[in-house]
Amino acid sequence: MPELRSESELADVDEPAWPGLATLIDAAPLPVVVLPVPPDQARAVLYRLQVTARSALGALALNCGGLLIDHGWLRVLGGGGDGLPDIAAVNDLADPARTHSPPPFLTVAFDVLGGRFAVDGGGLGVQPGQVCYWGPDTLEWSGLGVGHGDFVAWALSDGPTEFYADLRWPEWVSDVGRTSPSEGIAVYPPLFAAEAQLAASRRAVPFDELLRFHQDAADQLAGMPDGAEFTFKARLE
Repeated sequence: MPELRSESELADVDEPAWPGLATLIDAAPLPVVVLPVPPDQARAVLYRLQVTARSALGALALNCGGLLIDHGWLRVLGGGGDGLPDIAAVNDLADPARTHSPPPFLTVAFDVLGGRFAVDGGGLGVQPGQVCYWGPDTLEWSGLGVGHGDFVAWALSDGPTEFYADLRWPEWVSDVGRTSPSEGIAVYPPLFAAEAQLAASRRAVPFDELLRFHQDAADQLAGMPDGAEFTFKARLE
């Protein structure tokens, strides 16, 4: 097990990553909201992560509650705030003094439709250290070919515009703008169904509920051959 490091060892470092991230944020072609985070909370999250502020992961945890990118469509996790959970809580990271192994993957961002981005820690079967995406339209993980730092740089570029082009609708900016960081947008028919190309209804729901909905769908459809007919049972309150 790696040697446990204190909050000060993790936070008070030479060459922290935050100034470089702040430059990317200022130059981002898409709108970015930097959520504030209380310093004590940020340092506690950093301690549970056990990464230094030299990394993009540690810099985000220490210096912001998270990033809301492109009107809040993409939510990059940090120290938590304004309804966006902190990265340690999302990944169930307990006191590192009592933790004996790293998680199989580390969730680092969400999108408003319930998509997830995570760093493979060996549990996703892609490549350790690579950021992967779990889509609400595919219900499976796929590698993006980059590490976390490059993922954050991509998120702060115009990359998300092309990445999400097929999942957006004419009124998405106003719909997402009315959705809080603690909510997501549920689509019916679901994006993973063949009927998803039909006229869809969309509404804001608690984000945890949206994640459970998609996980229930993935569990029920696991192992079914492509093109098989099914009856999916789930309910969003």
